[in-house]
Amino acid sequence: MQCPDKFLSVERIKNMGEGERVALRGWVYTVSSLGKVLFIRLRDNTGIIQAVIKRDHMNDKKIEQLKDLSREASITLTGVIRKDSRAPGGVEVLVDDLRIVSLAAKDYPVGKKRVSPEAVADLRHLYLRSQKMIAIMKVRSEVLSGFREYLKSEGFYEFSCPTTITASVEGGATLFDLNYYGRKAYLTQSSQFYLEAGIFSLEKTFTIQPSFRAERSKTPRHLTEYWHLEAEAAWIDNEGMMDLEEKMLEHISRWILERAEKEIKMLNPNYEPLKRPLRRVSYSEAISAIGREWGADIGADEEREIMEIFGRAVFVTHFPKELKALYHKPDPKDERLVLCHDLLLWPIGEVIGGGQRADDYEQLYQRILSEGFDPKDYQWYLDLRKYGSVPHSGFGLGIERFLAWMLKLPHIRYAIPFPRTTTRVYP
Repeated sequence: MQCPDKFLSVERIKNMGEGERVALRGWVYTVSSLGKVLFIRLRDNTGIIQAVIKRDHMNDKKIEQLKDLSREASITLTGVIRKDSRAPGGVEVLVDDLRIVSLAAKDYPVGKKRVSPEAVADLRHLYLRSQKMIAIMKVRSEVLSGFREYLKSEGFYEFSCPTTITASVEGGATLFDLNYYGRKAYLTQSSQFYLEAGIFSLEKTFTIQPSFRAERSKTPRHLTEYWHLEAEAAWIDNEGMMDLEEKMLEHISRWILERAEKEIKMLNPNYEPLKRPLRRVSYSEAISAIGREWGADIGADEEREIMEIFGRAVFVTHFPKELKALYHKPDPKDERLVLCHDLLLWPIGEVIGGGQRADDYEQLYQRILSEGFDPKDYQWYLDLRKYGSVPHSGFGLGIERFLAWMLKLPHIRYAIPFPRTTTRVYP
């Protein structure tokens, strides 16, 4: 077998000149024959290329082995590049040697016929090999890198937060319970509290890690385990945090075209990056515009109506305090409201939730009581306001929702390799 450092990617080979000798490796995507010619479409992580084998150019023993080739068999081959407009991508390799690394069972269950979403989910470990999922995973990887690079360029430090917690962050209804050595604990709904602790030393912190919600909702935008970009910053108010988010999203939505243009065009040919400034409307203005009573919650239907009126990318700000978590700072101009925002992107809806955090000890203490929680469970969080509190704000962005918006996916389960939903915990 050829030395690994001599193997070239499909993408590189397609950009080389005719007549050059190459070695490549990958998996069989399709195999077919016409007379004495065998056609293999070989895939690797960069694309698919056609390999052509003429039976009279190989010995009988090797030809006999090729009869066992089927989709997903892993192979290596060497040959010469030939330009041919009839070949996929206009390039093929005339093979003079092929070696089978591992044969694949001939009952490969993916791609033979249309199957239900549940059947696809059961075969997720194999469906990841599809061209669509390969493209999605590449974009996902680049988006995660892009967020990290951007936030670091803005002075943020990546901060490691625990997954097990002892008190609710977003309300008790969506907590996953754990028996933690005889003590009650939960899977985290958000890393926000821990990121807030970090800002009193680092000033700007962020994390990208899973959050868990025991959701009952069975919608195209809900998962029970999702990846969460969260950031907190000292010395910044609600408006300043929205400014930061706008700049970040405009940057990422343009930057991805430099890093994964081929995949973006494949998945969402009409993709357009976000452009600043994004519209900002208050909850009161939005709820009035869609004809709901003041104080009503904003769900998926309401979000769509708001976007139809105010635009396909819009911040909704200053919600009633009863609709938001206990950690938001009260609006000094109207005690009924809190300094917060949701970013809605069409057609997904809420992609970011953020706001200014409560920075006064007594205000936060009273809010914890009013929500029916025990302040003792939040003592360490209260302590942050006890020793040198400062104005600070933050946000949380759902990675899968953002990808579903970017790639125009019908369900956010396609935006993550192994989705977890109310009915799915395998594979």
